[in-house]
Amino acid sequence: MATLTTAISPQGPYVGRFAPSPSGALHFGSLVAALGSYLRARSLGGKWLIRIEDIDPPREVKGAADDILRTLEAYGFEWDDTVLYQSARTDAYQAKLDQLLAQDDAYFCQCSRKQIQAMGGIYDGRCHQLATPHQSGAIRLVNRAQVAEFTDNLMGKVVVDHDFATEDFIIKRSDGLYAYQLAVVLDDAHQGISEVVRGCDLIEASCRQLSLYQSLGLTAPQWLHLPLACLTPGFKLSKQNHAQAIDKQHPQASLNAALTFLGQSTVEPTSAAQMLAQAVAQFELTAVPKQREIILTA
Repeated sequence: MATLTTAISPQGPYVGRFAPSPSGALHFGSLVAALGSYLRARSLGGKWLIRIEDIDPPREVKGAADDILRTLEAYGFEWDDTVLYQSARTDAYQAKLDQLLAQDDAYFCQCSRKQIQAMGGIYDGRCHQLATPHQSGAIRLVNRAQVAEFTDNLMGKVVVDHDFATEDFIIKRSDGLYAYQLAVVLDDAHQGISEVVRGCDLIEASCRQLSLYQSLGLTAPQWLHLPLACLTPGFKLSKQNHAQAIDKQHPQASLNAALTFLGQSTVEPTSAAQMLAQAVAQFELTAVPKQREIILTA
């Protein structure tokens, strides 16, 4: 297994991003992630990009992508460059998959969830050992990098379970949809993201993404995972849990609530753009709580 420490190069600009999926309206947890990534990027004089992760049609809600962008505008967020839609990048994903398959760095797997449960819940790589390889099914990465730990810029040293770190994980699903791990790595590399700021629900997945960066010979970004907004322990606010949409008409209260959640001082409740400008000027990373989740109180 590998240990990987990432660092933002002193050369080159800081580039951050916010990458929501169009599966519903932005909620308070989404706002925390957007605000945290925005404050980090702007306080360092960097760029802040928007990517719409729209490659899972069964989960997408019609009109949600536009609603997300309008909500961000209502909250005073300004992004650099044009919005990147993952659905426009599928040719790049497939080209990389074809290359990995041709190099024996990936393979088809037809094992069911029931079979994997019988293996103890971690896939054992058996389809890669077949004398006659499958020609269809899910596609798994031959995980030679096996990154097991990394340093997070807020949470510190992160270590994942050995079996999780060494598993050959899926990079294209059996239903033909591109897996999040593949798409996010290729897109972050494509956009030159220097630091990924997002919620702690994806902190363990960073090791898989680091394994993929190493396997693809790509330069990995740094990582900064923010606390999750939870209703009860282990139950985060999410679109799947029907979290309430944030108010586009009166953003001031929600912005100050998100600043408080992130350990920042509140700002004068003026226009959303002015509030963000003040928040950027007084942003202190060291004040952000170093905990994976925060329980919201009424």
